[in-house]
Amino acid sequence: MKKILYLLIVLGVIFTGCNPNEDINNDIDAEANSIIGTDAFTMTTEDYTNLVVQGSDDPVDYYEMFESFNNLDDAKVILPPFLAERYPYWGEGSSVTVSFNIYDGNPGDDVSAYANASVYQLSLADYPTTGGGAFFPNEDPQTTLETVLSNEFPTPMEGDVVRLEYKQFDAEPTAGFVIVYDGLFPDVYSNFENVDESGAQGWSEGSSYANASGFASGSANANEDWLISPSIDLSGQSDVLFQINQRISFLGGATLSDHINILVSTNYTGDPATTTWDTITLTTVPDGTNSDFILSEDYDFSSYDGQTVNIAFKYESTDSVAPLWRIDFFQLKTAGFSGDSTTNSKYYNFVDGLWDTVDNVYYLTPADYDSMGESSGQPGQFNNFSESVAPANYLPTFLNIKYPFAQEGDELFMVYRFYGGSGVGTVIRGNLYTVENGVWIPSITSLQFGYESGEWVPDNTIRYSLVGSDYGDVATALLAESGFEAAAENLDNFGNFNRTGGSTSWSDTMMVRALGIVLNNLDPNALDGQKYIVTFDMYNGSSGTEDFKMIKEAGEWQANQPLD
Repeated sequence: MKKILYLLIVLGVIFTGCNPNEDINNDIDAEANSIIGTDAFTMTTEDYTNLVVQGSDDPVDYYEMFESFNNLDDAKVILPPFLAERYPYWGEGSSVTVSFNIYDGNPGDDVSAYANASVYQLSLADYPTTGGGAFFPNEDPQTTLETVLSNEFPTPMEGDVVRLEYKQFDAEPTAGFVIVYDGLFPDVYSNFENVDESGAQGWSEGSSYANASGFASGSANANEDWLISPSIDLSGQSDVLFQINQRISFLGGATLSDHINILVSTNYTGDPATTTWDTITLTTVPDGTNSDFILSEDYDFSSYDGQTVNIAFKYESTDSVAPLWRIDFFQLKTAGFSGDSTTNSKYYNFVDGLWDTVDNVYYLTPADYDSMGESSGQPGQFNNFSESVAPANYLPTFLNIKYPFAQEGDELFMVYRFYGGSGVGTVIRGNLYTVENGVWIPSITSLQFGYESGEWVPDNTIRYSLVGSDYGDVATALLAESGFEAAAENLDNFGNFNRTGGSTSWSDTMMVRALGIVLNNLDPNALDGQKYIVTFDMYNGSSGTEDFKMIKEAGEWQANQPLD
């Protein structure tokens, strides 16, 4: 409970001087360090925003954007000034426990491993049925996934974590098209090579697309930038088709091919200038004047059947024309099976020389985001979370619906996509959710701070108030010990420590011995450096309580305060 005593001090001042405000301030200053308070709170959005003092035009800082600390050491440095501002009148002996998020919402190494896992998406050739592009309803993925692990990760290291992403048809598929390569942005953006030939602008990762623009600071700027795909193996493929969903705006009547080109090569050298490129010329393209995404026709890509190709998106702007180019997705596809399918992920951890499946981790699918709402400002709009679409506002309800029979204490690592803004892009984040009182609660980290020598410092102090049996344990242990007989007998009779200074009184040195007995019983495995503030009943002419600071050093409990 907060002891905001300075309010009472202010109200109780008698204005006797000619400058009452000065008297009030002097009284407050004199009493500031006498206030001993304890509190516990969880950081809110407002708290993260107020951690760093900024001007109205300053960019959003790390803490405000991610509502987290980079690590515990970061929190230990940043929080003390914040606490000084929050509790300006609290003094020596006060303590506050702060609960907060750690880097990317990850509370520990386990969830970080899942968020940063190596990812492999099963290719068309990985599936057991030729031309399927997904497991059929009657096919068990397990054996195939184990084979993929062996083939794609032949030399794993102890502790490696892999996420295999695959599709399974919801029902028996029909003849149609199968996706050979799915270039869905921004998922695949990090796999592409961004070649900046000239200019300060160019390609960037958007919330749900790849984005190219030469417009900045209110004007067009000259740029030449390439976004080049990884190598795409079309071995064994025939009659391949290409299709793209794209938006082109602000072309201003200029010729499209002067600024925007889709190119393909079978001999990419790593340098666009020394590579032979073919141009893909589409019939159905945006007209360059609006903000709509336009899906192209199926372009005949069969001249590259059986080859390995790289596809490049070349963007050029000038000082007078700087169109906006956004790519939602592009696909290479061929005849095969088609039908509604579900995208799934399975995690594996390499332990003791074997790949073990990890069952308590869940990676959100596009359908999951959509189930949480597809309108503006909802997760399904871009299939991710963000600062304004916080996972904590959606995942507890999602989990309650998905796992209606979850039991108290059940735990699940949730891994999801999070858009951190244009400067960060889309990253993978995660958190551990636990059922507490019937509700899925995200994990957060807590750190205690104590006020010592005029400042807030990280503190492992535990507060403990003696209970009835503690007084009996001390009395029993010391009744026959020389120098403690009378005091222990008095304690046994009255159930409190006599602090009057008489023959049955407990001195500070004797209290250290007594409280050491209590703490050895309470926390026998405490490490050196562990601190306690122990509250006990006492009598010093009237009944009351007293706090006594203890610390374990060299394996023994000692006073952590000056002794009388």
